[in-house]
Amino acid sequence: MDIEPSWDFYRSFLTALQQGSLSAAARELGLTQPTIGRHVDALEKAIGTELFIRSPNGLLPTDTAQALKPYAAALAATAAALLRTASGERERVAGTVRVSASEVVAVEVLPKILGSLQETYPELQIELSASDMIEDLMNREADIAVRMAEPQQDALIVRRIGDIPLGFHAHRSYLERHGIPQTMADLANHRLIGFDRQTAYVRLVMKRYPAPEGIKFSYRTDSNLAQLSAIRAGVGIGICQIGLARENPDLVHVLHDAFGIPLGTWVVMHESLKTSPRCRATFDALVKGLQDYHRYSTSA
Repeated sequence: MDIEPSWDFYRSFLTALQQGSLSAAARELGLTQPTIGRHVDALEKAIGTELFIRSPNGLLPTDTAQALKPYAAALAATAAALLRTASGERERVAGTVRVSASEVVAVEVLPKILGSLQETYPELQIELSASDMIEDLMNREADIAVRMAEPQQDALIVRRIGDIPLGFHAHRSYLERHGIPQTMADLANHRLIGFDRQTAYVRLVMKRYPAPEGIKFSYRTDSNLAQLSAIRAGVGIGICQIGLARENPDLVHVLHDAFGIPLGTWVVMHESLKTSPRCRATFDALVKGLQDYHRYSTSA
């Protein structure tokens, strides 16, 4: 059974035909002149006839070479199109990316960022996990995570966004009914929105930012999102991100000189996903979007 000539043979033949010499063809293709010569010889042997007449003035194409030229050119065009398609497919941002973030960030901050990303890449699908539990990127519970605790694991790509500021806020209607606290001690006379139980994070916050004696939460829920909703509804005074409060003109930042919590924020992805176009595009969009949100939150 005859062996089909390699495409490399046709490419060398076509280039030699276009350039007029083996040396010029070698320079064009980045090969050596003997390699081009071997390719042409192998093609001539495969088809059983000469393609060039060697002369002092270079290569003179035979009638067979001229007849084969359009077919070789068509092969070259097809090969170039194949490479373009393969390259485009490799760089195409499509498929599903699972993103993990806290309840508040997932509901209040990320939709604008991820929605804009999908406008740019319509074939990109997002799975958003809204949970205050830390999902394990090493076991692929999520592809990318927005975390409020510094990642400790190796083999992760980590971008620190900065400290997103938190502070006491209340709806204007609540403050009109109960007055504006002027000192931390005044909070003992107000309805405070807080946690139902002391998680590890809550204990850490209370250790770093101890509350004055006599202060108790009268509206308690373990959900940060439920706390934010209660603040917006005028239930009492609670802690929320300054950037979110700025979106609502009826929310007032109280005791801003006396109390504030910096919420460290990171975007994290397993390093094995850095070559995935969809994960890379999503990671970069989250970093940029959260950096913009951080600047807005910390601006005067």
